[in-house]
Amino acid sequence: MCTGIRFSDGRGNLFLARNLDWTSGYGERVVVTPRGYAPKSPFKAIPGIRFATIGMGIVEEDTPLYFDCGNEAGLAVAGLNFPGYAAYAAQPVDGATNVAAFEFPLWVASQFASVDEVQTALERVTIVDRPINQKYPSSLLHWIIGDAKRAIVVETTLSGLQVFDDDVDVLTNQPGFAWHHENLRNYLNTSPVYPEAIELGRARLVPFGSGSHMRGIPGDYTSPSRFVRAAYVHGHYPNQSTEEENVSRAFHTLQQVAMVDGCAAMDSGGFEKTIYSGLFSSQTTTYYWNTYDDPAIRRARLADHSPGGTALVVV
Repeated sequence: MCTGIRFSDGRGNLFLARNLDWTSGYGERVVVTPRGYAPKSPFKAIPGIRFATIGMGIVEEDTPLYFDCGNEAGLAVAGLNFPGYAAYAAQPVDGATNVAAFEFPLWVASQFASVDEVQTALERVTIVDRPINQKYPSSLLHWIIGDAKRAIVVETTLSGLQVFDDDVDVLTNQPGFAWHHENLRNYLNTSPVYPEAIELGRARLVPFGSGSHMRGIPGDYTSPSRFVRAAYVHGHYPNQSTEEENVSRAFHTLQQVAMVDGCAAMDSGGFEKTIYSGLFSSQTTTYYWNTYDDPAIRRARLADHSPGGTALVVV
């Protein structure tokens, strides 16, 4: 399972962050795809790299398989688990831009500078169930894509490819985004405001303390609950100014929906936990991350790792 958020500092800088929750990692590392890299795109959806990209993923057959990434133009994307709902085309479609599911994040980040550009291009796109190899079958995902102005969610199901305006800047897992957005209406009563004392008969009742109007915010790890909790925290977090403050904002917000080992078993018997939390900042084109076993936040700047080179860089 996973949670993603997007926000801006109000000065034209994007911050897109996510938790990746699973039973174990994949050996993921920070990967830089430079402008001179020659992509191995099955249907030629990625003819070349327009914008150098940095993010978290793995490299298989000299191909970056990004879980989330951002580019030097200030656009970022994250893929989140969407089983039971995601459905890709079995074969490429004539006349469409056919994007293999595994390359969708790289297609977004390497080709486009804004959400508007991506949304226009998506009108011609078919996402195809073409895995990189038999070792890594296509992951069933939906995606949050953001820039400094807004975010969208992309879902491809049996109903086709749909694009949603993500006006709460949050995404979790199944069911679909439209359901999660509608579900927020069940929590209109929640508020960070300190409640006033009330008179009940001859009694004067005062709150136990701050947070009393948060009653009803769910605390479990299910995707609907994490969506509500992330939307509440993210929506009420005070705006910040500096890079350091916004990095702190992202990781504090993600901590509110992080999963702890031993608390939520999958049907396989393994327990989910937050394998890593990652953040792309367009202000400095820096990728920040920490892991379950090492909460210290690390960083890698795109500019420090040959963005104009020809070979993938694994940090």
